[in-house]
Amino acid sequence: MTYGDGVPGDDQLHLIGEASGGNRVIELGIAGNAVELAQRGAKVIAVDPDADAIADLRADAHRAEVSVECHRGDLADLGFAPSGTIDLVLSSHTLGDEIDLGRTLRQVHRVLKPGAPFVLAIDHPFASVGIGAGGELRHYGDDERTVGELLTALARTNFRIEAFHELGVDADHPVPTTLVVKVRKQGS
Repeated sequence: MTYGDGVPGDDQLHLIGEASGGNRVIELGIAGNAVELAQRGAKVIAVDPDADAIADLRADAHRAEVSVECHRGDLADLGFAPSGTIDLVLSSHTLGDEIDLGRTLRQVHRVLKPGAPFVLAIDHPFASVGIGAGGELRHYGDDERTVGELLTALARTNFRIEAFHELGVDADHPVPTTLVVKVRKQGS
């Protein structure tokens, strides 16, 4: 399971937990994790607005001899899943540009079973701060939601933070490049 280039995967972070034995998992946006989850025995559903990404995923799943249910549409369009039936939702670098993040989070909350996890990775908001390619000064919050805005959106949709990782600091990157958060659904 990957959370992006140059950052630890789930083999090190251990956020996904048991995604096997027929657990129902939704991957919001196709980020290369659906086939691996299906190989572990999960019943995987992928949602993505890009028809080409879905076609590529179907081909990858066919080659791997696993089944992945695909839905083309907005990441918040989870009407195909009854309330409280999903064991895990995963989003790896697919929510950063989501215009109505609150709507998407409300739908994720609706489909998850009580207490089930939602694991999301996004470009860290600090990573876009500095001088842009055109020489312009990019301030915190100009290009990405701030950490505070993300945390507020998660709290408003009744998610409890369980893990919060700021990753990607190395010799080339003085600030984190990736934010990986694991939250759990509160309430029903």
